[in-house]
Amino acid sequence: MAKVIKKIKIFSFKKKAFSAALLLVLCFTTVLTIAQAQPVSVDPNSAIFTSQNKVDTSHRGRAPEPSTIALMSSGILAAFIRFARRRFDEFKRGFDVIMSIVGLILSLPIVALAIILIKISSRGPILFRQTRVGRDGESFELFKLRTMVCDAEKQTGPVWAKENDPRVTSVGKFLRKSHVDEIPQLVNVLKGEMSLIGPRPERPEFVFKLSQEIGDYPKRLRIRPGITGLAQVKHSYDASIRDVRKKVKLDLLYIKRMCFLTDLRILLNTVTVVLTGRGAR
Repeated sequence: MAKVIKKIKIFSFKKKAFSAALLLVLCFTTVLTIAQAQPVSVDPNSAIFTSQNKVDTSHRGRAPEPSTIALMSSGILAAFIRFARRRFDEFKRGFDVIMSIVGLILSLPIVALAIILIKISSRGPILFRQTRVGRDGESFELFKLRTMVCDAEKQTGPVWAKENDPRVTSVGKFLRKSHVDEIPQLVNVLKGEMSLIGPRPERPEFVFKLSQEIGDYPKRLRIRPGITGLAQVKHSYDASIRDVRKKVKLDLLYIKRMCFLTDLRILLNTVTVVLTGRGAR
């Protein structure tokens, strides 16, 4: 448990201070802009006289031109957007930590029941551990509830799951259909190896092979892999290279448009997928 806590990455104090300082600068700039735009009344008795004894009021009481205001506003908005994008990764990480803790606590009764069913129905370990490739090509151990018989790949080697796979146990079919088998992956999220939303993590054997056949495949490793994602809710399991190409395009589209609203839409679509059992094998 201590190792898990050490691996949890939350905002550092320096990053918090930098973010607060930048927000203060943006607010101060906005206040100055508004103050400069207010008309200033000229009092002839206190006006500044030039050498020709004429009142120089050419720069008094004049509001900035609309184009100037628009330019300054767009500059402030652009700076705020750049700031939000730089800090989105930190926000996403914080959201992952909170939601994984809440998810693990709420799912305890369901996981406990699943453990009992797995233990009764078939011999072997309760948890299934498998090496997957994460962010920047780093390998990690992914956790799932076991849904297949022991040594399922002893004769075949690494293969994709297929429709009506005979290696899946009777209880495993239910766990896969309901996606309960993926709940332990919240531990991977808590450790910082995965995110709630992102490209699906693949096995090293498949990553090596697919990277040679699909040029853009390694680009999906730029961010943390996810339990769910755009490719997961829009496409079913991989059954061929053609399927993988479609999912890679969706993964790269997500990376390009990654933001809070996109993540929220994917989470809502994931709820629909879980309730309907769509795409499970």
